[in-house]
Amino acid sequence: MFFEIPQNLILMTVGAFLLGWLLSSITGSMSSRFKARKRDPRDDRIRSLEADHRVAQTQVESLTEKVAELEKDAESTSEGVEKRDNVITHQQEKINKMNSDLKDSVLKTRELRSELSDRATQNIKSEVKLREIETELDVAQASTDLIATGVLDYSLAPEVEEMADGENDEDMLDASDVTNAAT
Repeated sequence: MFFEIPQNLILMTVGAFLLGWLLSSITGSMSSRFKARKRDPRDDRIRSLEADHRVAQTQVESLTEKVAELEKDAESTSEGVEKRDNVITHQQEKINKMNSDLKDSVLKTRELRSELSDRATQNIKSEVKLREIETELDVAQASTDLIATGVLDYSLAPEVEEMADGENDEDMLDASDVTNAAT
C-alpha cells in the first residue's frame, strides 16, 4: 500500500486492542455486579407500574367483552319485555272486550228473564181466566141442559118466587140469559 508498517507495530496495536477489550469487559462485569446490588428504586417502581398497567389492560379488554355481552343481553331482555308487554296489552284488551260482552249478555239475559217471567205470569193469568170461563161455560151448559130436560125448573122453586118479589131480581139468572151465555 502506500507505506509499510512493521509487523511488530501491528501486533502491538492488536494486542493493545485486545488488552483494552479484556480490561473493559472485566470492569464492566464488576461494575454491573455492583450496580445490580445498588438498583434505583425508581426502576423497580417503573417496572411494577408497567406490570400493573399490562394487568389492567387485560382486565379492561375482558371487561369490555363482558360489557358488550351484557349490553346484548340487556337489549334482548328489553325486546322480550316489550314483546311481553304487547302480549299483555293485547290480552288485557281481549279481557276488557270479554268483560263488556259478558256485561251486555248479562243485561240481555236479565231482560229476557224479566220478559219471560212477565209472559209466564200473563200465560198463567190467561190460563186461570180460561179455566174460570170454561167452568162458567160448563155450569151454564149444565144449567141449560137441566132446564131443557126439565129437571131444573126455576118457576117451581120457592126461593125463586121469593126472590122475584124481593129486591135481588138483578142477581137471578133468567133462562134466556143462560141460553144466551151458552151460545
